[in-house]
Amino acid sequence: MKSLVTEERRALIGQLVRYALTGGLASIVNIGVYQIAATRFAIDPNIAWTMGFIAAVLVGYITHSRWSFRGHGTRDNLARTGSRFVAVSLISFGLNSFWVWLLVQFFALPLWSPYPLVLGITPLIVFTLNRKWVFG
Repeated sequence: MKSLVTEERRALIGQLVRYALTGGLASIVNIGVYQIAATRFAIDPNIAWTMGFIAAVLVGYITHSRWSFRGHGTRDNLARTGSRFVAVSLISFGLNSFWVWLLVQFFALPLWSPYPLVLGITPLIVFTLNRKWVFG
């Protein structure tokens, strides 16, 4: 009997699981910096989010390039891969900053209110961009 899960699909599922784990780590870094900066130091939520984003990009590039997408694509041009990762990260940043602005500043919801969108919608978009364009 032929397996319903092809080798390509198995690789994709593995990447998605590794991406979720390492993305979770980067998200914890981002949210941790954001929460501490906004609550303990009374920094504007969007500036606090920017600080968290920078820390998360550093963690994210290393973990995604070495683990999430290992064996996928080539790493022959660090400048190309790195610049594309930064571009995708900026898309992620813009989208997540929009969630923070919309929910926290415009609707005056709690600081945690963007988390479902930041942890649910944005990662799916960013995974696709990273897989196909950055590390593909």
